[in-house]
Order: sequence, then C-alpha cells, then structure tokens
Amino acid sequence: MIKFLDIIEFMLSITHLHFLTIIIPIAAAIYLISRRRCTVYLLDFECYRPPDNCRLPMSMFREHTTISGSFDSKSVEFQIKILEKSGFGQETHISLPLTELPANTSLLSTLDEAETIILSIIRDLLEKTHIDPKTIDILILNSSMFSPTPSLTSMIINKFQLRSNVKSFNLSGMGCSAGVISVGLAGDLLKVHRNSLALLVSTEMLTLNWYTGKNRSMLLTNCIFRTGGAAILMSSRNQDKNKAKYELQHVVRTNNACNDRSYTCVFQDTDLEGKVGVSLSKDILHVAGDSLKMNIATLGPMVLPFSEQFRYGLSIIRRKILRPATNTGIYVPNFKQAFEHFCIHAGGRSVIQAIEEKLGLNEEDVEASKMTLYRFGNTSSSSIWYELCYIEAKGRVKKGDRIWQIAFGSGFKCNSAVWKCISDVRSQVENAWMDRIHLYPADVPDAIKID
Repeated sequence: MIKFLDIIEFMLSITHLHFLTIIIPIAAAIYLISRRRCTVYLLDFECYRPPDNCRLPMSMFREHTTISGSFDSKSVEFQIKILEKSGFGQETHISLPLTELPANTSLLSTLDEAETIILSIIRDLLEKTHIDPKTIDILILNSSMFSPTPSLTSMIINKFQLRSNVKSFNLSGMGCSAGVISVGLAGDLLKVHRNSLALLVSTEMLTLNWYTGKNRSMLLTNCIFRTGGAAILMSSRNQDKNKAKYELQHVVRTNNACNDRSYTCVFQDTDLEGKVGVSLSKDILHVAGDSLKMNIATLGPMVLPFSEQFRYGLSIIRRKILRPATNTGIYVPNFKQAFEHFCIHAGGRSVIQAIEEKLGLNEEDVEASKMTLYRFGNTSSSSIWYELCYIEAKGRVKKGDRIWQIAFGSGFKCNSAVWKCISDVRSQVENAWMDRIHLYPADVPDAIKID
C-alpha cells in the first residue's frame, strides 16, 4: 500500500514542468465538470379529477344561490348572467362543502378540501412514477388564498413521511400564475442542488373563499373559479433522463406590481358589509395585455428564429424612424415557428380569445385552453397542467415538440414556462381527461341559457 509520504516524495522528485503538465489538465477537467450545464427534467404530472358528487351543473348553481339565503335577487341574477357567458359546460366542480345548503365555509371544511385534493394527486403521481417519498429532496406548494398553520407543505411532509432535511417552500398570495413561479423556483433549486428530485403542487382552495356579499366585482370569483389541482415531479438527476417526458428550456417572469393599476387589478378586500372577497377590476384585460407584451418581449429573443426577430425589428424601425407619420403597425412575430403547443391559462373565455387574436393563433392552438375552461372551469394555477394533460390525451405531443405555458395572476403578473418533449408521450396512459377525451373538442356556445 502506497503511503502518504511516498506520494509526497514522488511529487517532490518530479520537475516543475512535469508538475504543471499533470496538475493543469486535472484542474481544467474538474472546472469543466463543475461548470457543465445542469438539465432540469419533468418526469410526470398528475391532475385532480373531482368526484361526480362535486359536480356543479348550471341549474344547480342557480338553485343553490337562490335558496341558500346568502344572496339577494340582484346578486343571483348577476352571477347567472356571468355564468351563462363564461364558456363553462355542465361538468365543472366545486368543493364538497360548497354543495351543502347553506354552504359550509368553515376552516375545518377547507382543511378537508386541501387534504382531499393535495394528498390524492400526490399519491397517484408517486404510484404512477414508482417514486419513494423518501427520495424527494425539494417540496414546493402554491396555494394563493389559503395558507394555514402548520403550512400545507408540512401537512404533506407529515402524511407521506418525507425526510427531515427536505427543502420545503409554501407559496401564497401569488395568484393564478404561481404554477409557473413554482416551476421557476424548482428549476433554480435543482440546478444549485444537483442530482435532486422536486415535488411541486399547484392548487387553490374554494371553500373558505366563497363570497356571499353584494359587491359585483367580488361575486365574479364565485362564477369563474372551480376545484382543481396538479402535482408535478421535476428532477436534475442524470438517471432520470431516459424516463423523463420534458426538459425545461426557459422560465420568464414579469411582475408589474409597481404600477398601481396593475397592483389593484385583482385585490382581496372587505366590502361595505365587512365581508371578505377578491375583487376583479374591469381593467383586467388591458392589464393582462400589457403584462403579456412585456413578457414576450423578453421571451421572444430566446425562442424565436432570427427571421421572425428581424421582421419584428424592421417593423419598429419603419414605424419609429423611416415613416413616423404613418399608422404602420408593429409586426407580431409568428410564435408558431417557436412552439408546437400552447397552454394558455384558462382564466376566462375573454382572456383566451384576446391572446388568440394578439398572437395570431388558430382554433387548434387554443383548443386545450378552451376545453379545459369548458370542462373544469378556471382552476387557477393548475389550469396550464390540465391543458397539457388534454394535449397528451389527444396524442398530439411528439418527441422534439415545444410547449409554451402562459399564466396570469394577481400583482399583476404574466409568467411563461417553455418545455421541450424529449420522449414519446403515450396517449393511452390514464389521466384526468381519458374518461371523456373522445367527446372533445366540444361545441362551446357563446352563451348558455340557465333555466
């Protein structure tokens, strides 16, 4: 066995030049290994499929709001009017406590809702991927409107017996775009803590946030938000490359909270009767449009081919320098040259239509978003995962395809995540859409008359 002193004697015996020729390559190799690009993968994800006894058909919504005693006649008719034009079908769901008369909005009921949704999707995801909870290194959960003590991440750690040194993060108050924020946070952490596994949960609790006042801007939330949730497994482990579905390419976040108009666009407050609710401003579409422009101005150079960037730049020069007196429009880049699939947050029919027009997309490009809104409603931060789930169930995702997830949220924020498919995604795998996928795309009327 070579002793330590023998090694020292050998090092001293070699010339200075020989020493450098040995050490420099070794040091260079160590440096290159430490600086090599860390790839972040998406192994799989699971979306919550609510039970049938939580279904909220249009007629049931009218019946409950009418006889619950919580709303006056004007508030009932306003909510019905909004719902008729919402783009919802007859299969959206609410939490079980809200199906009671009167609605049970207690803290205990909300905790039951959280356990039902969160634990079931995590359990299904771990079973599908054959992942031992003990191997999870990072845990991130985003729930904007419900953040109890102990935290929801602590609940997960307790129920699944995660390791004591798991890095857990509980995000709240960040709106419907928090799902992309969680992806960005997980991506950064996985790059720093290499060879790690991250579990993400995106959801929203409805029970404690059911509004029973008369403020119309707050009543909107009763009409557009529905039960949902998604669990996602991300990894920076080299061993997961061959079984991963997607590779994370980019995350671009835009937060316009410095602008007062944006900051108050989605705002939790009390009404004149002291009842708590979340008001949605009439400016929300304009604010969302401005935030989208800022977001794609950053994302565009990362993903668009040079030809599209050149045409965009040329149109700006033509407008501002060469022909400033004309009404020549700015060229809108063709993002279909950068992406095969679009997952636009299902915040509402008008939101989807506005982005469809601004980006020059066609019906198939926004089909996943419209069908998610039609079947599941606005499930907040998890909607972009229901949309990707829809595209997978249709068998449309092929190896090499690029997916753009766009989400909007309070603040006001517009966030984007870009994924690249790195394996063949099997459409026959059981997911939240497989029991109904043959019925879609469905014909969504402009308005539904609720009797």
